[in-house]
Amino acid sequence: MSDGSKLQAALSAGQPVAGHRPWTRAVVSPALWHDLIQGLAGGTWSLLGFWGEPDAVHLALCEESSGTLGIASLACPDGQFPSVARRHPPAQRLERAIVDLFGLQASDAPDHRPWLDHGRWPLAYPLAETQGRRRELPPYAFLPVEGESLHQIPVGPVHAGIIEPGHFRFTANGEAVVRLEQRLGYVHKGIESLLRGASVERAARLIGRVSGDSTVAYALAFARAIEAATETEISDRAHWLRALMAELERLANHCGDFGAICNDAAFALMLAHCGVLREKVLRASAACFGHRLLMDCIVPGGVGADVSPEGEKALRELIAEFRRRFPPLIDLYDSTASLQDRTVSTGFVRPALIKQFGCGGVIGRAGGRAFDARRQPGYPPYDQLEFKVPVLADSDVNARVWVRIREVEQSLSLIEQLLNGLPAGPVRGALHRLEQAGEGVALVEGFRGDVLVWLRLNVDGTIARCHPRDPSWFQWPLLEAAIENNIVADFPLCNKSFNCSYSGHDL
Repeated sequence: MSDGSKLQAALSAGQPVAGHRPWTRAVVSPALWHDLIQGLAGGTWSLLGFWGEPDAVHLALCEESSGTLGIASLACPDGQFPSVARRHPPAQRLERAIVDLFGLQASDAPDHRPWLDHGRWPLAYPLAETQGRRRELPPYAFLPVEGESLHQIPVGPVHAGIIEPGHFRFTANGEAVVRLEQRLGYVHKGIESLLRGASVERAARLIGRVSGDSTVAYALAFARAIEAATETEISDRAHWLRALMAELERLANHCGDFGAICNDAAFALMLAHCGVLREKVLRASAACFGHRLLMDCIVPGGVGADVSPEGEKALRELIAEFRRRFPPLIDLYDSTASLQDRTVSTGFVRPALIKQFGCGGVIGRAGGRAFDARRQPGYPPYDQLEFKVPVLADSDVNARVWVRIREVEQSLSLIEQLLNGLPAGPVRGALHRLEQAGEGVALVEGFRGDVLVWLRLNVDGTIARCHPRDPSWFQWPLLEAAIENNIVADFPLCNKSFNCSYSGHDL
């Protein structure tokens, strides 16, 4: 942390929590809470996470200028807390989720509609100390739109493809979209409730299934949070194998998204070619670590599978094949006028909005925000590897395609570096101090963006509380902005260029 950090100075005015690692967590007063909200509203720092407990709320903040990260906690003895969303709109959905789960009330909140609770739960406020009776909720009130010749187009929550459910309410003037409003929460599965009281081993398996296409990112964040809480150091080989898995996951998903975006522009040929390459990544992952999606391969204390000589050979063959087959696909995309006509200038998101929402991943980097958790706060072994973080300023579908292309190229380079420099040593060790209560937090870079996991351990080594935060919480709202003034037919293209997670968001 920088000595000149305004965030560190603000948190130092609160009461630090002993045993919280590696960032500072401080219990703050209502007055200091208001000051922190002012800092968010003014852009001094960005929001990394916002979650609750039965008697408290927590804000995770990042001051990018100094590299400072920290958590502010506010006690809620009367069941209320000052609204963050009133001054900082990116907190709005997270704030509504806190109300739904814990029954804490945000005073002066700008939006009192439930978010995760659709009125179908058997009880209200399921994570509160005292649950209420099931809430009978009225039909969801979508925001009104005024103007002449407007009509609404409801889409979902059940879709034509094999995808997760989400409802999209379009208001359009002819074909031009005037407003899009999302209604999510249909795949809420009670992850935070399932994690309470779970053993570390069971919790690791649950975390790896929050969003299946990001299983490595979630498992890595959870493992690093556990290791921080228990002050456990893992071997260099384990760090390098974790990075190898993370880059394979990034490579598979970016390749799949590249093809799927082109397919939504009616260019199915690209989907076929990219589908073949993605399948080869999955097969190489299975040959190397025993699972196509790499589930349960990262565990607290290290990794659950080592790379064999046959697996290393499969990865080197994969790199060679990608370098032979991927460049012609880039040329095909760049030289196909019908594709460029659909992607260039479509789905523009204002960079100022991206900065305000602290939006990471491809969406953030395509709009000029260079944040990458592998760089800041950083974690091993990326400090020993050479890679670039591609950043563009066009902030449209085309820019999001090109960021994915460049990240595929960087992942290929990183996989090669990891194979060439893989150190010897054990791949897994025991956790230290597991049966001593502690708290840990970690931020890692998944293929969608930064994944946050915060947790607290019980004295018996089980999970007292764990909150995973998907990057989609800060990306879904920007899709509403991206489609504005575009035509309805461009929504699938914009949506796929974002590729937000329903499951990771809904928990």
